[in-house]
Amino acid sequence: MASPLLIKHVLPFAAMYAVMIAAAILLDRGLHAIGLDHVGRYLGPVGTAFILLSFVYSLRKRKIIPTGSPKKYLIAHEYLAWAGSVMVLVHAGIHFNARLPWLATYMLLITVASGLVGKYLLRNASVSLADRHGALIAAGASGPEVEKELFFDSVTVNAMRQWRVVHLPIALTLGILTILHVITVLMFGK
Repeated sequence: MASPLLIKHVLPFAAMYAVMIAAAILLDRGLHAIGLDHVGRYLGPVGTAFILLSFVYSLRKRKIIPTGSPKKYLIAHEYLAWAGSVMVLVHAGIHFNARLPWLATYMLLITVASGLVGKYLLRNASVSLADRHGALIAAGASGPEVEKELFFDSVTVNAMRQWRVVHLPIALTLGILTILHVITVLMFGK
C-alpha cells in the first residue's frame, strides 16, 4: 500500500512535471512528423511571453495591480508558466549547439520544479495544519491549548511560506540566462 505522503505530496508534483515534459516531447515529435519542426524556433519567444505574462500575479500580490482575485492570478500564473515552459522546451528541442541554451533549459526545469514544490508543500502543509486545528477544537481543546499544540506546526508552515526566497532567485537566474541567450542569438545569429 502506498504511503499517504507519497500520494498526497510527491505524486501530484511528479505528475505535473512529467506531463509538462511529455507534452513538450509529444508536441516536438508531432511538429517533426508533419514537417513543421521549424515552428519550434518561434515557440521560444511565444513561450517566454507566456512566462512573462504569468508574472502579473506578482504585480497583483505586491498590490501594483489593485484589482482582481489573487487566487485567480495565481492560477493564471501557474498555467501560463506551465504552458510557456512547454513551448520553451519544444523550442529547445534536442538540438543544442551551445552551453548557454543548455544552462537556460536546465534553469527552466529547476524553476518549474521549484514552483511546483512550493505549491504542493505549502498547500498540503496549510491543509494539514487546518485539519489538526479542527480536530483539536472538536476534541474540546481550548484556544491556548490549541495554540500550544500547534506552535511548531505553525512555525513550519510560516517557514514554508518563505519558499519564495528560494524560488525568486532561481526565476531571476532563468531570466538572466534567457536575456543572455536572446542577446547572443541577436549578435551571432541562429
